[in-house]
Amino acid sequence: MDLQKDTPVAIRAGEEIDLDALNAGLQAQKASIAPVVEIAQFPGGYSNLTYFLRTKDQEYVLRRPPFGAQHIKGGHDMGREFKILSALDAIGYTKIPKPLFYSEGESVMGCPFYIMERVGGIILRAQHAAQLATHLPQEQMKQLSTALCDNLVDLHAIDIHQTGLIQIGKPEGYIQRQVEGWHKRYLAAQTEDIQAMDELAGWLQNKRPEEGQATLLHNDYKYDNLVLNPENWVEIKAVLDWEMTTVGDPMMDLGTCLSYWAEAGDGAFEKGFNLSWLAGNLTRQEFVGRYAEKSGRDVRNILYFYVFGLFKNAVVIQQIYNRYKKGLTKDERFSQLIFGVKALAEKARRSLETQKI
Repeated sequence: MDLQKDTPVAIRAGEEIDLDALNAGLQAQKASIAPVVEIAQFPGGYSNLTYFLRTKDQEYVLRRPPFGAQHIKGGHDMGREFKILSALDAIGYTKIPKPLFYSEGESVMGCPFYIMERVGGIILRAQHAAQLATHLPQEQMKQLSTALCDNLVDLHAIDIHQTGLIQIGKPEGYIQRQVEGWHKRYLAAQTEDIQAMDELAGWLQNKRPEEGQATLLHNDYKYDNLVLNPENWVEIKAVLDWEMTTVGDPMMDLGTCLSYWAEAGDGAFEKGFNLSWLAGNLTRQEFVGRYAEKSGRDVRNILYFYVFGLFKNAVVIQQIYNRYKKGLTKDERFSQLIFGVKALAEKARRSLETQKI
């Protein structure tokens, strides 16, 4: 099947970058990047904004927070994401875009941003579902989903103590901080009463399990954050979007990954964010089984971490919807996201009722 590489498009209205100001800022800050002659935008994603930059001889990617993100405490930290990429690059982890330049202040475009190399390849997004369902053999889809699982195991196997990556976070009390922190974020972004969200917040606080041994956590691991080799789709060339990376219980990372992992019987909203529901993919339970087999880790409390992942995703969507309601973004994709908050909350509640992920 001939699937196009991830292709940038025209920049959305209200999210433009001033080319002259960017080049002047890069020159003033002595960035080792030639003058940019073209800027476009990558259309995927609902959070940080990602742009394509072309110079005379090179291609780069620029990441910046969404407009209005300064109102979200602790989120969209470009400096932290650049620091994590730099730390991974320093230990020789190759499945990342090489970080090249970070601008801390607001003088260039009104916010911090960073620039990294562009890794060529294929990124499978939700809009590819129809094409993949028609042309991709189920066995190849199974191999791809298995490779995705195995790569998560590999990430969790990185020695955070020997590499010094333990310094990027505080693993002790991580589960409690996450549960409490995401509940606070929800309350700060709340636009209407959703009973299921309140119930889930209480359940997550009351049923919190003991923490496992800490590992590196990506915290946003899914198909559209992977760059695949177009000649061999089972080969993962790079993992993208390290903004929320930290150290803590790896079940938190697995639960978040599963919360994106829609199956054929799930709702239309959930299917709109991943390709995992296509025939041939591992089911959520098969994914957990594969992870347990390859990692040797105890997965008995996976329901808790799956429900937390759904709750966290619902909060992220609520934050985006809140920005839209306040007029801080004009992206019309966000106008109906409140229904997504409710869909994920109900999905988590049904999982608790049935005791199934």
